[in-house]
Amino acid sequence: MRQDAVALFACPECGSAFELTGDELVCARSHRYPIVGGIPRFVGSELYAQNFGFEWTLHAATQLDTSRSDESERTFRAKTGFTPEDLRGKTVLDVGCGMGRFSDVASRWGANVVGIDLSRAVESAQRNIGSRPNVTIAQANVFALPFREESFDCIFSIGVLHHTPDTKAAFDRLPKLLRPGGKIAIWLYEKHRVKWGFSDFYRRFTPRLPKRFLHAISYGAVPLYYAYKIPVLGLAIHWVLPAGDHPKARWRVLDTFDWYSPTYQWKHTYPEVRGWFAEHGLVDVSDLQVPVAVRGRRGDGAAQASAASQPNPTTITTQ
Repeated sequence: MRQDAVALFACPECGSAFELTGDELVCARSHRYPIVGGIPRFVGSELYAQNFGFEWTLHAATQLDTSRSDESERTFRAKTGFTPEDLRGKTVLDVGCGMGRFSDVASRWGANVVGIDLSRAVESAQRNIGSRPNVTIAQANVFALPFREESFDCIFSIGVLHHTPDTKAAFDRLPKLLRPGGKIAIWLYEKHRVKWGFSDFYRRFTPRLPKRFLHAISYGAVPLYYAYKIPVLGLAIHWVLPAGDHPKARWRVLDTFDWYSPTYQWKHTYPEVRGWFAEHGLVDVSDLQVPVAVRGRRGDGAAQASAASQPNPTTITTQ
């Protein structure tokens, strides 16, 4: 772990500063957190996110940009509204970094990136991008974040908060980490979309299936892609058997597993999410074109409204 990154962190138990001591972070009150494989570990298990640890170990490089594809960079622009000019030289937090897909983009744009994830996906992220001098990866829980307040110029979370026990409660932890003038962008699944078809019914059972079995049957998305293209009939097939429809076969398998495996999968609306931003006094709040993506800014020097409720992560209510 880089010494210069230590100053961003604070003990999630007592809020005091850390000292880097060998392969541990030790706070002023002697709370200790190990650094394993170069990754500070602030959790003892993956809790409800084991499917993502499995997923991003198996698909550690599937969605990384290459010389032949910049799809992740284009997705990042669309779902955050950020540009290289917004992030260059800034200190940026990626909440739910997975295997490092979007931390990769932000770090290539010149940001100093801290990527966190609850799952063992952090190990894939560390292998993919952790050796870069402007990247720090940590395993942490969004409900007990190990950071000083006002540490980040930008925060983003793409497709992650809706997989926690309570999306809003997870979001409520983030605005206080912004410096005055800092920007935050999140992307969540949209509520009331017809295209979800029968998937909500299937999801009553699929998160409980053995992960390897669910991943194996996710390969059904490969031929379904062609069935979806049949005129008229394809729409009916897509409604009854919704699966990933990315042009690349491996992405279709990944997207299908990603959809059916999570323990939690909440869906939201623009007015609902804008209300969360308003509660924290964020300004310049805007809807982006990919539902539901919202971006806002912390007012310069303005005090932020605190969330009305900050439930303990072990007693969070579901939606």
